[in-house]
Amino acid sequence: MQTTQTSTANNTQQVAIVTGASRGIGAEIAKQLGLDGYAVVVNYAGNAAEAQNVVDAILANQGQAIAVQADVADSKAVDAMFEQAIAAFGRVDVLVNNAGIMPPKLPMLADTDDATFDRLIAVNLKGSFNTMRAAATRLQQGGRIVNFSTSVIGLALPGYAVYAATKGAIEVMTNIFAKELRGKQISVNAVAPGPTATALFLDGKTPETIERMSKMAPLERLGSPEDIARAVAFLAAPDGWVNGQTIRANGGLV
Repeated sequence: MQTTQTSTANNTQQVAIVTGASRGIGAEIAKQLGLDGYAVVVNYAGNAAEAQNVVDAILANQGQAIAVQADVADSKAVDAMFEQAIAAFGRVDVLVNNAGIMPPKLPMLADTDDATFDRLIAVNLKGSFNTMRAAATRLQQGGRIVNFSTSVIGLALPGYAVYAATKGAIEVMTNIFAKELRGKQISVNAVAPGPTATALFLDGKTPETIERMSKMAPLERLGSPEDIARAVAFLAAPDGWVNGQTIRANGGLV
């Protein structure tokens, strides 16, 4: 595991880990939480330069941040990431499970090979399981966990069967985990974005498909990473009353 440390928070500053935060929605979430006063652990799987760019952006706004490499599908790497966060900042208050993958060609279920299926399960489902399990014993009293689902569950579009199945499992785990953490004052919620203008969504789609999907919601546009970051920031705020829920940030699509 590689770690880039650039600053140290005080013992009372709230600390957030954002997985998959080197680009796209995750990067925007990390920057938003930095602006909101959190010390941010910018997790990344492989691109250290992009993660450092996010750290630099947070620091440029007088925030606190470090970049920590970890594959969330690896439980030992996840445990080490939490320990690195605690070593740097003294605590962890918020976990945002943004890391996820989507097959660019969106194969039908019958055309999905074993390797694609296994990787989707490993990152999208087991990755969040790994981090939630670690958070159960490491988050401060009153902490918050924000998982990621998808509004594709409601749309039920062909080609998304396995991807949506991993996210459906996340919604169930979110609701149950919130109940299992009774007594710790830790809330567990999920955000389910609709079509959002990121590389994860845009890759492999024709301009016609993108245009059609951008008009499906009553607000008649794709979501932006900033839209999703604001929803996450709401759920990450201290002393929230929302718990065990999935918030569908999709412009009214479903």
